[in-house]
Amino acid sequence: MSSSSDAVTPKRPIERSPLPDGRTTTKKSVKERRQHLQRADASDSDSDDSLSVSSSTMLDLEGRQPRTAKVKKSKGEWIIIEGLRDGQKFDGRSKPVKFDGYCLKTRKWPLKGWHKRYFSLENGILSYAKYPRDVSKFSIILVGETLKTLVRTLNTERDRLKCALEQDAGVANVQGSAAYIQTLRQALSEAHQQNKELRSRLARIHGESDLSVLPSPQSTLDSDQGNKLLSQSLSLESTSISEFFDAAEYIAPSASSSEGSDEESDSSEVEDGEEFDFTPPSSDIDLAKATGHREKLPAPKTDAGDLNLWNLLCKNIGKDLSKISMPVTLNEPLNILQWLCEELEYSELVDKAAQTDDPIDRMVYVAAFAVSAYASSSCRAGQKPFNPLLGETYECVREDKGWKFIAEQVSHHPPISACHCDSPNFIFWQESRIKNKFWGRSMEIHPVGTVHLVLPKYGDHYQWNKVTSCIHNILSGQRWVEQYGEMVITAGAITCKLTFAKASYWSNKKNEVYGNITDKDGKVVQYLFGKWTEGLYCGKAPSVKCIWRPGALPDDYELYYGFTKFAIELNELNPSLKAVLPPTDTRFRTDQRLLEEGHIAEAETEKLRVEQLQRDRRKQREAEGIKAEPMWFRRERGEDGSEHFVFSGKYWDARKNQEFVKMTFPKLW
Repeated sequence: MSSSSDAVTPKRPIERSPLPDGRTTTKKSVKERRQHLQRADASDSDSDDSLSVSSSTMLDLEGRQPRTAKVKKSKGEWIIIEGLRDGQKFDGRSKPVKFDGYCLKTRKWPLKGWHKRYFSLENGILSYAKYPRDVSKFSIILVGETLKTLVRTLNTERDRLKCALEQDAGVANVQGSAAYIQTLRQALSEAHQQNKELRSRLARIHGESDLSVLPSPQSTLDSDQGNKLLSQSLSLESTSISEFFDAAEYIAPSASSSEGSDEESDSSEVEDGEEFDFTPPSSDIDLAKATGHREKLPAPKTDAGDLNLWNLLCKNIGKDLSKISMPVTLNEPLNILQWLCEELEYSELVDKAAQTDDPIDRMVYVAAFAVSAYASSSCRAGQKPFNPLLGETYECVREDKGWKFIAEQVSHHPPISACHCDSPNFIFWQESRIKNKFWGRSMEIHPVGTVHLVLPKYGDHYQWNKVTSCIHNILSGQRWVEQYGEMVITAGAITCKLTFAKASYWSNKKNEVYGNITDKDGKVVQYLFGKWTEGLYCGKAPSVKCIWRPGALPDDYELYYGFTKFAIELNELNPSLKAVLPPTDTRFRTDQRLLEEGHIAEAETEKLRVEQLQRDRRKQREAEGIKAEPMWFRRERGEDGSEHFVFSGKYWDARKNQEFVKMTFPKLW
């Protein structure tokens, strides 16, 4: 902008030229216009929105009526074009001319100063950019969008008022239903009266019954009649023999007064077809003695004390923890061989598959069985199992479930465990190698190996892999375990793919399992979903079917390492079983038995001694050049050249013929 002291150029007469509509406009010489533009470019205006217009003229080309543009000049001879006066409207017959050009625009910190920008004023919208080509890329805010937002707001408010009116109407209906409430009260009163009559009749029947003919509790336990197997339909919680007379007199099942019976029926641990020993619980004998298995460990879990787990694990980051000697307080009183047996806790699913003719439905049951193997690990993140010694064995015969299981530690480096299970309905076997990795705050467990299941009735051979297990918050906080990865189950042309979802901060799919079953053409024929901690379902809504649910945990499971009822029974050793087991059976392992009984110091000493014995045996074999071979499994080469361990079948024959006392076994402990 020019200062006031600048020389004033003499003004020349203004020439006017007519416009088509009869108006006249002012013509300036080219030299005068050029001087005007130079003064505008050289001006030092304080306004950061100053605009240097590059139009050829500043004419009023809007097609207005007789009013002509009033041109005023400031000190710097800036041309000011007046807009519409107050109350004056645009006639709309012609659009305003477009103004564009470069001007300097100030910017904020840290890019202070004046920056050249290209401005464009068109249809009442001012936009700017670094270059003319960028102006067309910008979005334009339409006023109409504000109106749409207002309409949406009004609609929302209308819906809110409508809901409020409906709620008021519902309250009015409830207030007008006094007669219905009175009917409910009358029905409740009748139910109380009926319950009172039933209780009086039960008391009368109980008083008339003669209990003197019943044998004593001890004689009942010792006699063969006391071990008579009853069907599942009889309740374990019957309090007296009079209840059976009551059941015969009142057919309605809702008349039962046993609370424990309802809880037992809801549990999925006792399945159809299972049998159990029955003894009237009115005696003081524990229910576990009636069924033949214990229901608690000899001693609860002990505190780990001031164990410095951080120093122990920091020295072994990235190493295989199966090769590291851990304190005994980090163990639970079970070992990996017993873990393999624990996968058969829900073997009734395989029994159902063996009785199903549809191959797709058989795959559904087998998939549920594969998922159920992880259910027991949901509350077992605190401790790890014992590592089996080379040559260590474990057997489990469950006549109530109809199968017998044998496992052996067939290799020490690398550690490999092999197992085999026989049943009239199926044959189950696997060999498992577990790799542990510690990554600072978590520990991963990678099972290596394939699980096999054969249904002889249909000739189906199922194979699947295991997913990765991870224990979080090893050093601090609440430990928890998750399973993640993909499990693929194959049986001929039918394939089942299950995905164990991995937990994350942004996802709520913790413990979820989902997948599908495909036929020989690759077509999806069934969908599976659920949680490995809660159950597995198949189908789509609304025809979803529950295939499996885990059994209820004991009331005090947290005191006993988070064990299920089935896990508590795995290490049980009674006198009758002790006479038929080989000396290499896990139940005879001293350090594990001492930990189960709560003797921590003795268990720690014994664990070090047992591990040293194994090292001495290995050194002796290396010195003599002897290769360790499994006793009940044999090595075989597969078609792909890989080595597998196959059950020889000799264990059960030796057990039946009581040949263990004649055989020579290595001294493991």
